[in-house]
Amino acid sequence: MTAVEIMPGHVSQRGLGPVPLADVLQYSGLELLQRLVAGEYPVPPIAGLMNFILTDVSEGRAVFQGMPGANHLNPLGGVHGGWAATILDSALGCAVHSTLARGEGYTTVEFKVNLTRPITPRTGVVTCEGTVINRGRTIAVSEAKLLDKDGKLLAFGVETCSIFPVEKMETRR
Repeated sequence: MTAVEIMPGHVSQRGLGPVPLADVLQYSGLELLQRLVAGEYPVPPIAGLMNFILTDVSEGRAVFQGMPGANHLNPLGGVHGGWAATILDSALGCAVHSTLARGEGYTTVEFKVNLTRPITPRTGVVTCEGTVINRGRTIAVSEAKLLDKDGKLLAFGVETCSIFPVEKMETRR
């Protein structure tokens, strides 16, 4: 495996790739994400494309840091709203992921994003924190905020996730 710099100060020594599906059966969602933060797995490929990384996780909470760059610009020179939506979706989903039991999987059913300030490459490092606001047997709802280094709100979102047995995912890989 080749080390990959995700953003300044964050290097994945194990490169890029998904968590082994067998580990989803062995560990809880929180344990898997803690192992990811500890560098025991490759970083998901989306992180390499979007320059963000999971930095902290606890039960019902996930924190990402990201650095928008020139490769994320729209035609007018601002960071594309899809970049903010993607880091928000990651924090929202991983907050839900942190509540999963062994053998459970999830997928996003819907999410809504509000963009409150422009984001440019000069914005620098941003932080996105997602928290679960309701977790049922098959549905979970989370919310997240995307903040700049000064704590100014750049965007926020809410998400609904469907929770199901991981066996339903096995044919997808």
